[in-house]
Amino acid sequence: MVKLRLKRCGRKQAVYRIVAIDARSRREGRDLRKVGFYDPINNQTHLNIPAILDFLDKGAQPTGTVHDISKKAGIFKELHLN
Repeated sequence: MVKLRLKRCGRKQAVYRIVAIDARSRREGRDLRKVGFYDPINNQTHLNIPAILDFLDKGAQPTGTVHDISKKAGIFKELHLN
């Protein structure tokens, strides 16, 4: 099963990549594809919306935090329109 989840980057300040990854892999494991970026300190988000929609169409499950980030970006509205 593929999940969309956060992968931590940065040592002192936590910044995260949003990645599509096998559910059995660890957090820093090898990802299938990088689909976004999230910086909680500066509250910045960059998403590759077509890639995220593609993974969701194929059955990928987002984690809770990624679901909230995607919901704020309006990805699920686009998913229902397609």
